[in-house]
Amino acid sequence: MEDERKNGAYGTPQKYDPTFKGPIYNRGCTDVICCVFLLLAIVGYVAVGIIAWTHGDPRKVIYPTDSRGEFCGQKGTKNENKPYLFYFNIVKCASPLVLLEFQCPTPQICVEKCPDRYLTYLNARSSRDFEYYKQFCVPGFKDNKGVAEVLRDGDCPAVLIPSKPLARRCFPAIHAHKGVLMVGNETTYEDGHGSRKNITDLVEGAKKANGVLEARQLAMRIFEDYTVSWYWIIIGLVIAMAMSLLFIILLRFLAGIMVWVMIIMVILVLGYGIFHCYMEYSRLRGEAGSDVSLVDLGFQTDFRVYLHLRQTWLAFMIILSILEVIIILLLIFLRKRILIAIALIKEASSFLSTSNEAVYKIFDDSSCSLTAKTCNPETFPSSNESRLCPNARCQFAFYGGESGYHRALLGLQIFNAFMFFWLANFVLALGQVTLAGAFASYYWALRKPDDLPAFPLFSAFGRALRYHTGSLAFGALILAIVQIIRVILEYLDQRLKAAENKFAKCLMTCLKCCFWCLEKFIKFLNRNAYIMIAIYGTNFCTSARNAFFLLMRNIIRVAVLDKVTDFLFLLGKLLIVGSVGILAFFFFTHRIRIVQDTAPPLNYYWVPILTVIVGSYLIAHGFFSVYGMCVDTLFLCFLEDLERNDGSAERPYFMSSTLKKLLNKTNKKAAES
Repeated sequence: MEDERKNGAYGTPQKYDPTFKGPIYNRGCTDVICCVFLLLAIVGYVAVGIIAWTHGDPRKVIYPTDSRGEFCGQKGTKNENKPYLFYFNIVKCASPLVLLEFQCPTPQICVEKCPDRYLTYLNARSSRDFEYYKQFCVPGFKDNKGVAEVLRDGDCPAVLIPSKPLARRCFPAIHAHKGVLMVGNETTYEDGHGSRKNITDLVEGAKKANGVLEARQLAMRIFEDYTVSWYWIIIGLVIAMAMSLLFIILLRFLAGIMVWVMIIMVILVLGYGIFHCYMEYSRLRGEAGSDVSLVDLGFQTDFRVYLHLRQTWLAFMIILSILEVIIILLLIFLRKRILIAIALIKEASSFLSTSNEAVYKIFDDSSCSLTAKTCNPETFPSSNESRLCPNARCQFAFYGGESGYHRALLGLQIFNAFMFFWLANFVLALGQVTLAGAFASYYWALRKPDDLPAFPLFSAFGRALRYHTGSLAFGALILAIVQIIRVILEYLDQRLKAAENKFAKCLMTCLKCCFWCLEKFIKFLNRNAYIMIAIYGTNFCTSARNAFFLLMRNIIRVAVLDKVTDFLFLLGKLLIVGSVGILAFFFFTHRIRIVQDTAPPLNYYWVPILTVIVGSYLIAHGFFSVYGMCVDTLFLCFLEDLERNDGSAERPYFMSSTLKKLLNKTNKKAAES
């Protein structure tokens, strides 16, 4: 296998070239055809925008539309005095269907003003507030049905919540004060019979009126937690940003020490987690109810319940222990590779749609095969579709029609999404090539920093734009095609959810998995191809082939050393995330206090903690991604250095003295001196 890699099975190893001193400056334009295609596509992108503007209706941007496609607040219409859009059940607007149909799957009407009080339909019907309540029912509503029929047919909302207009739409005016859900400046509301009740009964009242699931109560409590903790979440993210920046700065001067400190700190943090879980596990011994199993308890919306079970802390302790053992074993068996990876990190540290006709579609909360089909709201109640899907509604979806433009609308939307992916990938590719060119200039400078070119970053950026726009467009195009296919598969998967064809579902799952893997591979190949483009100025296909063959000729180093470097960066991210997460945990659980009663009272303290943890990881990933590109570039240069040179006076190694020492390599000239 080794002989095959060295004897041409994966290309010919690089030969010594006395004129090669890093990124080639005398280069020509590459993949010009793709550059032309990109420019034409951008022109087409602009043309689509012009078509959308000429065929579109600017009223759709200015005025909201109700479930019948009528504009709210437009002069000269019957809704002229009804400028606000009211949602019967705004919680449904969080459904994924909104992203597919661009419409909230709940009845919507135009109203003169948003609700200013809390009322349920059941209470309002038997009180003097019914006339007030009826203005939030569908136009032409007549009180000739039972309560269940009215709510089933969507003639009236099950509950009114005090709301405020925002962008001409009514949104609940809910905020929290000292952990209590409040509307306006009061913590009580009138129940329709003249009596006052606490606002914390709001969700329970809604549940009784509309059979709302426990999930809605959970969502409301999570929303409340965000309203009282958002500023502390921002502070936690700022701390994560400061720690990431400090970590990067320290890597610049103390790379070797910092990496080992990072490894030790991660081990210590995991060790403390194991100790804390054991202490909680021991503390709960003998407490009533603590021995109930997770299976017997089932799913609970109040996650704090699980923290009172010994089995929860035992599971946490086992998971953390497994992670601790894995990390320690990796350190023992890969310590030599870690030293090489640290040397590479040291090297990196040294450089631093609208139109004119309303289209109605079928909306159904249950599994209905007719969902998203077009319909006629006038004939829908007596249609066959209504009999097949008794819970479905014929509701306004968007503006369209039967002209050539409308028939091509879906294709234009796909083209719009495709261009977004293509241009976004192109911008990312431009950044990667620029960074790779600058990092390669550093590596191939024999006498650092004397041989470094002036302004290497700007020089690399200029070369990328001047010579390789076509190559970057080519790589971005391939990736965009795979991404748009994944979007189409997701769309089809949503459509197949109502079907009972298990083979189709299995096939769709396999296709989604395959294209996910394909996207990951293309991203990896593109990244290394861009490095070769930055160094040699070759076209995309040649660069991708050379990068792939170079990696395959050194597959063992790639499989071990490159992944070890990724592992070290992951430990750095985990250290930052773990530190900020532990701080957030102790703060929001009131175990530490900056000042008296600083932490706000919460329904679920895991809400801000998880938000801080996820946000901290994204911030740390952003900081470390630049280092990752630097290490990948230096790694390819390092592999080429080993192939091109042998350490003789005529062919000296360009790698740092630390790398040469770890690999038992020397430059003869340096050895003689």
